[in-house]
Amino acid sequence: MNDEPLAGFTVGVTAARRHEELSALLERRGARVVYAPAIRLVSLSDDALLLAATRQMLASPVDDVVVTTGIGFRTWLETADGWGLRDGLLRELNDARILTRGPKARGAVRAAGMAEAWSPESESCEEVLRHLLSEDLAGRRIAVQLYGEPCPGLTDGLRQAGATVLEIPVYQWAPAEDPEPLRRLVEQAVAGTLDAITFTSAPAVAATLAVADEHGSGEPLLEALRTRVVAARVGLV
Repeated sequence: MNDEPLAGFTVGVTAARRHEELSALLERRGARVVYAPAIRLVSLSDDALLLAATRQMLASPVDDVVVTTGIGFRTWLETADGWGLRDGLLRELNDARILTRGPKARGAVRAAGMAEAWSPESESCEEVLRHLLSEDLAGRRIAVQLYGEPCPGLTDGLRQAGATVLEIPVYQWAPAEDPEPLRRLVEQAVAGTLDAITFTSAPAVAATLAVADEHGSGEPLLEALRTRVVAARVGLV
């Protein structure tokens, strides 16, 4: 049995979080890893919007809570703890019906001592919306923990169905502080010296394509990904 099935292959890693773990897994299988962060996570722990949304939820409880990411849910609880609001937030969450978008969100909810009522198989907000729209949402209050950017497809769909939606902005995605490694990664993919690129979030894909476009390599990168470079991703989104 070959313990290094990726020996001789070069793999690009674009993850903003846990890239060390992914890189180590690939290297143990023999791959040469090129790390080029596509995005960075910017915490909003001091943001007035998050504090206002949390206080609004405590003042007027919600019926449902949609948890979209594990890190977002954990950060929300940790930040609420710093404000002295964690206990109250936990009470409200325990009284609400919790829907989790995927396994990481589900794990964070369970680690906090709660249980989800439902979770989609696809890890997509579209499936969460379809599930909720199967019910009468008129008059329901629904909190949606955002995952780095607005999610109008979900939140607008819920509002159109008659629900009152409270958006919980915990963090946001931003471009990598140094775009040079990502630019070089794109050049390697186009030149044929890269065998695969891993993506762990949709914003990372968008950021990679944006950097390629900025340097006139958008279509060559897409052609490489269609043919000789494997685009490996986590989840359907």
